[in-house]
Amino acid sequence: MPGARSHHPLTAVSRRKILKGSAAALGMAAFPLPAIAQTKPFAGVTLHAASFQHRFFTLLQGYIPEFEERAGMKVDLQLSAFPVYNQQANLELSSGGSAFDVVNVTFILAARWVAAGLLANLEEFTSDPNLTPAEWNPKDFVDGAQVPYRDAKGGTYGYSWEGGAMLMGLSRMDLMEKKGLKVPTTFAELQQVCAEINGADNVSGLVSFQLHHWCLPPYIQGFGGNVFRNPPADIMPALNTPQAIQGLEYYANLLKNYAPRGVLTYTEDQARQALLTGRSNIFIHSSAWVTPILLSPDSKVKDTSRVVRMPAGPVHDYPASNSQGLGIPKNAKNKKAAWEFIKWALSPEISLRLVKEHGHSSVCRRSVITSEEYRKLNTVNGQDLGALYLEVLELPAKGENYMAYRTVKEFPVVGDVINKAVEQTVTGQLTASAALTAAQDQAVANLRRAGSAL
Repeated sequence: MPGARSHHPLTAVSRRKILKGSAAALGMAAFPLPAIAQTKPFAGVTLHAASFQHRFFTLLQGYIPEFEERAGMKVDLQLSAFPVYNQQANLELSSGGSAFDVVNVTFILAARWVAAGLLANLEEFTSDPNLTPAEWNPKDFVDGAQVPYRDAKGGTYGYSWEGGAMLMGLSRMDLMEKKGLKVPTTFAELQQVCAEINGADNVSGLVSFQLHHWCLPPYIQGFGGNVFRNPPADIMPALNTPQAIQGLEYYANLLKNYAPRGVLTYTEDQARQALLTGRSNIFIHSSAWVTPILLSPDSKVKDTSRVVRMPAGPVHDYPASNSQGLGIPKNAKNKKAAWEFIKWALSPEISLRLVKEHGHSSVCRRSVITSEEYRKLNTVNGQDLGALYLEVLELPAKGENYMAYRTVKEFPVVGDVINKAVEQTVTGQLTASAALTAAQDQAVANLRRAGSAL
């Protein structure tokens, strides 16, 4: 998630570093601390929060003792593997349970939870000046990242803590320059660069990973297709259209001919490592996974790397984007305490500290992304990574929301058959046309079995 999730590898947190940095950060006038009454109104409260494992929460855990001291409450933050968390949270919310006070509103489940009335409307808190100071500013969150957490009436049921903006990382510009190749800006140019670089200096043309329902749709949309006929109004799957077939043929060709052997089972970590070491030239994924070629101390290719927009298709330029949000279950026992935690965790002050003290760049507050501190840390070799990230993250809120396919509640069912279709095509079991025809039939059958109106 990043999806699809967009997330960073887990890292250890230096408690000493956090405490040392906090003293200076507490005095930042531009990003005042969220107000918590000195009387500790939440004394005796244990807040139960849950999410999937992610670097954001690993870092946040180092700050939580400060929050507990000021607020008076104890925070029980439970982190599970992505599929495990989603299953547990979905069951808990759907059954009307009250075990959690704060939950991650997972991008691919957000529409389902919002439509079913399983989450509290957070405008109840943001509209009350006694609960939310003006400087917290809910409109500061990038609009494109907030789209999944709104209902049809505009109510807000989550605030984004993580943004995923699909970018392209190129690790071996030195090889490309030797061959007279420029940065590809179209699908046709991307295929050409992959073909000419593949095998040179033992480098593969590109690398990808096993979450195909995140990687494939931008190619389908680039050729003019979509996952559903017209989401969110019309959620009839549209997997067997000529445009979708063309998108799968293109993507499968890249994987079959220019990716490392075994790429179908690659994890995000494996793909990222191939890029960081220069074993693969191109990786197209969320910014958090490709920018390490310029930002990570582990990168072996800092001097030969570029990070740019994903190439555009012949019909559309629709790089994928997503986000993850924090919300409050409708039946939570400690709603005010939950809001106090969310307000603190997603405050401008904490967001900026994560950027400055840990280089965590995938925050969703515009004021932080456009700040001088952020720009200094995220401009490398003349490349303004923050501007790229913000540009892509904003796109779904401008004009057509082309990411609507991923926010409808039916997407997880269709995403599963997309993964299978990609594997069948890349391995040669079926043609792209046959694989997507089978995927279309299976998706329709599964959705009707689940009671979806098609």
